[in-house]
Amino acid sequence: NGSHCADVNEDCNAHPCFPRVRCINTSPGFRCEACPPGYSGAAHEGVGLAFAKANKQVCTDINECETGQHNCVPNSVCVNTRGSFQCGPCQPGFVGDQESGCQRRPQRFCPDGTPSPCHEKADCVLERDGSRSCVCAVGWAGNGLLCGRDTDLDGFPDEKLRCPERNCRKDNCVTVPNSGQEDVDRDGIGDACDPDADGDGVPNEKDNCPLVRNPDQRNADGDKWGDACDNCRSQKNDDQKDTDQDGRGDACDDDIDGDRIRNTVDNCPRVPNTDQKDSDGDGIGDACDNCPQKSNPDQRDVDHDFVGDACDSDQDQDGDGHQDSRDNCPTVPNSAQEDSDHDGQGDACDDDDDNDGVPDSRDNCRVVPNPGQEDSNGDGVGDACQDDFDADKVVDKIDVCPENAEVTLTDFRAFQTVVLDPEGDAHIDPNWVVLNQGMEIVQTMNSDPGLAVGYTAFNGVDFEGTFHVNTVTDDDYAGLIFGYQDSSSFYVVMWKQMEQTYWQANPFRAVAEPGIQLKAVKSTTGPGEQLRNALWHTGDTASQVRLLWKDPRNVGWKDKTSYRWFLQHRPQVGYIRVRFYEGPELVADSNVVLDTTMRGGRLGVFCFSQENIIWANLRYRCNDTIPEDYEAQRVQLT
Repeated sequence: NGSHCADVNEDCNAHPCFPRVRCINTSPGFRCEACPPGYSGAAHEGVGLAFAKANKQVCTDINECETGQHNCVPNSVCVNTRGSFQCGPCQPGFVGDQESGCQRRPQRFCPDGTPSPCHEKADCVLERDGSRSCVCAVGWAGNGLLCGRDTDLDGFPDEKLRCPERNCRKDNCVTVPNSGQEDVDRDGIGDACDPDADGDGVPNEKDNCPLVRNPDQRNADGDKWGDACDNCRSQKNDDQKDTDQDGRGDACDDDIDGDRIRNTVDNCPRVPNTDQKDSDGDGIGDACDNCPQKSNPDQRDVDHDFVGDACDSDQDQDGDGHQDSRDNCPTVPNSAQEDSDHDGQGDACDDDDDNDGVPDSRDNCRVVPNPGQEDSNGDGVGDACQDDFDADKVVDKIDVCPENAEVTLTDFRAFQTVVLDPEGDAHIDPNWVVLNQGMEIVQTMNSDPGLAVGYTAFNGVDFEGTFHVNTVTDDDYAGLIFGYQDSSSFYVVMWKQMEQTYWQANPFRAVAEPGIQLKAVKSTTGPGEQLRNALWHTGDTASQVRLLWKDPRNVGWKDKTSYRWFLQHRPQVGYIRVRFYEGPELVADSNVVLDTTMRGGRLGVFCFSQENIIWANLRYRCNDTIPEDYEAQRVQLT
């Protein structure tokens, strides 16, 4: 007021200090406190508003990671931040964490003794040609050199990996297995978990064309399918079956098999046969006749083995699923019936499989004719079959059966449906949907027991896949089958969620316990109520089913959870082993089970009263190599 004057803090009002540093008014002038922790800089002070505006305090970030002013464990990643730092994972070549420390990762090797180039979560595999490949372990996905977590076990990582292969892309349904990554509306959300897969504004459960846009939902014939996706728009055909894949459903196609012979005069309306040959004159062409040399116009085949009852002797001395009169090696089990030179004698009992005059024991191309035995690189494999042992034009590296030209890739697009309880109406039959070019199967209905069986028969085989029940409804059976020979003879691996007594007490009371079971089915009655209850029941049922192994933990499958199974079957010695994983963790292992009830057969999947089952990322491989643990088990049993 003129009598009393106070210093004005005009200098600090100009904010000369570093952010978060206190400015102290002095008389005259100002002074900044020291730079904050994590920063360095000289002291800063001055006088006057002009100076304060023109000269700001400078504080420089300290890089604790370079100066060593951090507390990250040795051999871990340190990340500098403004004013601080963060401790990350262990450096490449080390394993552990910030709590346990980072230790140098042990050197890993390939089976041939060379250092493994694979990711820490991948296995090094030695190929037939001696080369190495990397395969991500269960619960991980990628190209093997890089692997990322794979929650739903469908072969795609939860997050994108920095590699170019398709299986390095981010999974478009992280928690629901969809090994084909189908995405009809291309919105980045896979059809398997997209509530409106076709993006037409109609939710899937109400959409009569869930994979084809049709907001109008027009449906002229009143079946399950809208006009936009109905292959018979004017005639009801809920099954949408289209044998010749010409876009016209069988129900309205006057030439179902596409052989240019109308159905009304075609003696094989569902199998192309332009010659219409009918050796036994029963009105059924040889191409589709299950007894081509014996008249049987009814084509009855009670055991679903493709041999009509009229000529089915059921005499099969080697137990490989082919009756002696049709078996190309009647005394040697060879369910695959491979016959490379088509001489009527199966490779399993033919001393010269390719008929090139060189015995198999000395032939460097056993199934490909090469009488000269040329071998330019001297590696013991003839030029005629180098890198493609069976000359099927699929290289051995990706050929699932490199010694069988008839089988190249896993494919269940063509399959046989087997209804195991055909009588009554307690349930409906299963509804099978095949995706991912035959490598994924979905069963949508709460159904009677049933099978979807591929047509390829195997001797020794490895069969793997991902199993997932995509619902919280019901608690029943799902699984897989192998060694299928007919509807009365097959092995089944089946998993029940909860204990339950079957609701039909006739012909006997059947009680299902939770957990995984391995059963040998050898039924004297075939499909029907006896086999139905025997399958439901945990335990042996005389003349129907034998329980070979049961998971002693009695743990049921969990809703909306993915499991990976690995099955090994060597029918020549009766070796069976099945393992289940939840993520990377082993949850069940049958160990070695020895049984010779079925000496080979076909593969498929099994359901009983459970809907919304997904079998994804399926793969089978021919393999006759006897595992190392077989001999120990055999000796123990003897």
